[in-house]
Amino acid sequence: MTARTSTVSSADGTTISYQTTGAGPGLIVLGGALRTAVDYLPLASALARSCTVHLVERRGRGASGPLGPHYSLAAEVADLRAVQAATGARLAFGHSYGGLVVLETARTSEVFDCVATYEPGVPVAAVPTEWMDPYRQRLAADDPHGAFVHFLRGSGGAPPFVAKLPHWYLRLALRVGFRGASWQRMRPLLAANLAEHEQVAAQHGKLAGFAAVAAEALLLCGSRSPRETRAEFDTLRETLPHAVLETLPRLSHFGPEGRSAPVVAERVLAFFS
Repeated sequence: MTARTSTVSSADGTTISYQTTGAGPGLIVLGGALRTAVDYLPLASALARSCTVHLVERRGRGASGPLGPHYSLAAEVADLRAVQAATGARLAFGHSYGGLVVLETARTSEVFDCVATYEPGVPVAAVPTEWMDPYRQRLAADDPHGAFVHFLRGSGGAPPFVAKLPHWYLRLALRVGFRGASWQRMRPLLAANLAEHEQVAAQHGKLAGFAAVAAEALLLCGSRSPRETRAEFDTLRETLPHAVLETLPRLSHFGPEGRSAPVVAERVLAFFS
């Protein structure tokens, strides 16, 4: 399908770019940290069979403007609301940090009738932050691989055996084996990754506020995600007043990307229909 690119001005004047494809009810797609719109093209293509999909390039990426000196979750919410106002879309999907943005938007406004998220970044337990200062220092020293190792070992997202490997070993392994197209897209997003995770950490203790979400909500997670992480989505489901939770077999946190994207799209479309 041919996509057309449009832009909208957010509340603070930042340009937000998005691609539109497909036909049917309007659906906005928002990606996660360390990801660009390119990573969600397979998902957008699958969703476009039944919806008019607006795939957002979040601020700090591609043709969209920078994060800005006063970056916050509220800025991301304003960006999403600007795209919604321009498109009239009443459906939204968010992955990881994008899922947090979608749910926060639904919490603070009623612009969406239904929302779907895949492993949204809504913290139930306290978020690890010890990695953030050394990560920031490595970025300042122009050592992106060293910074990324601090993220892998400290953020809680890596398998336990990876987190236990020495910093020097992981840094060397990344420098040797992690330099393809995915890394080239990811490297410019390392500063944004820190800013976004700081916003996630700042949301701890605010879970009860999501009881204000009026939209019907679908929460998806992957069976290969850690058991304790999946337990947090149970808690989130109990907090949201109109939510269902589904676990998709054989998928990890990155289910909405690549070859597994059609599986996620199928569940999202079934929920929206």
